[in-house]
Amino acid sequence: MTQSPGDELEVNKPLFVPIKRRSFFMYAGATAGATALLLAGCDDDDNNESDIVDVGAGDKGVLNYAYALEQLEAAFYARVLTGQYYAGASTAEKQIFTDIALHEKIHADFFKSVLAGDAIKGLTPNFSTINFDDRTSVLNSAKAFEDLGVAAYNGAGRFITAPLYLVIAGKIVSVEARHAALIRDLITFNSFVGDDVVDFSLTSRQEKSKLPAEVLATANNFLAAGSKLSANSLVA
Repeated sequence: MTQSPGDELEVNKPLFVPIKRRSFFMYAGATAGATALLLAGCDDDDNNESDIVDVGAGDKGVLNYAYALEQLEAAFYARVLTGQYYAGASTAEKQIFTDIALHEKIHADFFKSVLAGDAIKGLTPNFSTINFDDRTSVLNSAKAFEDLGVAAYNGAGRFITAPLYLVIAGKIVSVEARHAALIRDLITFNSFVGDDVVDFSLTSRQEKSKLPAEVLATANNFLAAGSKLSANSLVA
């Protein structure tokens, strides 16, 4: 996990493959939508300690924490692309979800490559509470995942010691925030941000953050037994 002399230059490169400037933002205002929501998590009855995947300590722990969340997001969007909602969606919404799915896979692949032999195992998701054939269910779940991801990056930055990793995390969270804004706009036109994710007080005016324990309490609702996560070593 040491930085090589070329790391400074690597920061300025895209993650793995160039993300083409396709129509991602062209469609930001194209669709109005749906109702308010809640992320419906299932009860966690499978917390056998022996099945818990701990992300580890130090910078490696932070990267594994990010890798775990990116795995979950990538798996969610890959599943969206196989559902009936996506099959019947407008061209604009199909393009948006295709782009986001690509971004999340790039993020997950990036962390897996950086961590190499230190990476946690591939996680098994449990999306049984999500109806991938229903637009409202998909959009509400996407909003919850994106908001959770942004809050997680914001909350984990304090645990990063290597400046290079902090720069990379900053780049990725900016993309995640754009995803979150776009999904919100699909749910309700022109509602790309809200006071549930941004502190609008005069003394703050910044995105809210969540510590790993709070993030994983939600994320674990969408992971199968044997793939549930802890960050006990990270924050100890």
